[in-house]
Amino acid sequence: MSLDLDKDSSPPISSLDDLVAIFRRAERPKSDWKVGMEHEKFGFLGTTPEPVPYEGRRGIRTVLERFERYGFTPWAEEGNPIAGRGAGATLSLEPGGQLELSGRPYTSTHACRDELLHHIAQAKAIGAELGISWLGVGYRPFGTTGTAPWMPKIRYGVMREYLPTRGRLALDMMLMTSTVQANYDFDSEEDMARKMRAGMAVSSIVSAIWANSFLVDGKDSGYASYRYGVWNEVDPDRCGLLSFVFDPDFGYRRWVEYALDVPMFFVRRAGRYIKANHLTFRRYMAEGLGEHRATMGDFEDHLTTLFPEVRLKTVIEVRGADVADSEMNAALAAIWKGIFYDADACAAAEALTAGMRFEERLTLQRDVARHGLRASCSKGGVLDLARELYRIAAAGLERQACRNAAGDDERVVLRAIEQVLESGRSPADVWRARWNGDLGGDPAKLIAAMAY
Repeated sequence: MSLDLDKDSSPPISSLDDLVAIFRRAERPKSDWKVGMEHEKFGFLGTTPEPVPYEGRRGIRTVLERFERYGFTPWAEEGNPIAGRGAGATLSLEPGGQLELSGRPYTSTHACRDELLHHIAQAKAIGAELGISWLGVGYRPFGTTGTAPWMPKIRYGVMREYLPTRGRLALDMMLMTSTVQANYDFDSEEDMARKMRAGMAVSSIVSAIWANSFLVDGKDSGYASYRYGVWNEVDPDRCGLLSFVFDPDFGYRRWVEYALDVPMFFVRRAGRYIKANHLTFRRYMAEGLGEHRATMGDFEDHLTTLFPEVRLKTVIEVRGADVADSEMNAALAAIWKGIFYDADACAAAEALTAGMRFEERLTLQRDVARHGLRASCSKGGVLDLARELYRIAAAGLERQACRNAAGDDERVVLRAIEQVLESGRSPADVWRARWNGDLGGDPAKLIAAMAY
């Protein structure tokens, strides 16, 4: 999520050291580490397959305006509300009207879960007033990119032109996918590198647990996570797994070097978006773009347009999971906290797939998209790896001993995935069985059953 806030007064970049310093300044001592969640959802008009448009009495614009009662002040571009800004949290819109909450950072995933449930209750209340159903699913199950609405956010217009030149499913990513993400802190360059490597190492396993997108335009796609498959055909410059993260010398400067060689979408000046025409940030620093010269704000903008499975900004962001029901969404924050915020768990997670060639990791991504927990690799079956990853994360959470008012540690938040791992069935498997069973392939019944 990015609101593209004004950065016209940002200082110029004098050297690569300025860019490396962004990440050094973001380091936080372990005592200050927190977790923040981002989760998206699709809106449908009642129980029909019709998406919620932007305008109109039952539109996303109206939804944003009604969230003002909950403390979210509408934020507009060119007179169009495209977000709501609250106390430490932000409501925003993905290109196809997916409603996203970027939550506050908390010390525990107990609090993340409470925030998520509170937000869903608010969204449901507004939805009941307007006749809107909210679904947590990784890919819009009905309709196509031709029938999905476009939100009037200026950066999306630039992306809409650029990304289809890089991948055949770029518009599917923008309009048809939803995800749940979480953000984590680091206290040093070495700590960042450990977490990034562990994250890249097991991201596909996490994606298999949360696989929740089998329907495409009302038909069974044959995928467990069609969303995950879509991301493999968006833009090879800025998406997917990154081989250099596994190199022993990976650090801040290597991340900066990677970002410099990714083509830019735009440069913003005085509220205008100036297309960068495939110019890399490295060339922009050397040559400029017309009269414009590279600033720190430009680079910060550029970082928000990189979409790897695990992304480094001023936090580490994990991006590989389909959105699901509220308890599964909350568990996503818990599994990664168990891994990232315990040194032994982080090392054990990385070791799960140690020694795999990078090409094997790419193959595993594709197989997980198709088969979810039934996929396999040279390290064994993904279901067995997922069960071991759960044990690693649970042990990490137990050692962190972050308790709620009832005295429970964060393993209670993680508990939502126990049934998935015991049964070997991801959410997609459960919904596929119901679609072919009691729901009888009826869109209205699926929406009613899946709605928050």
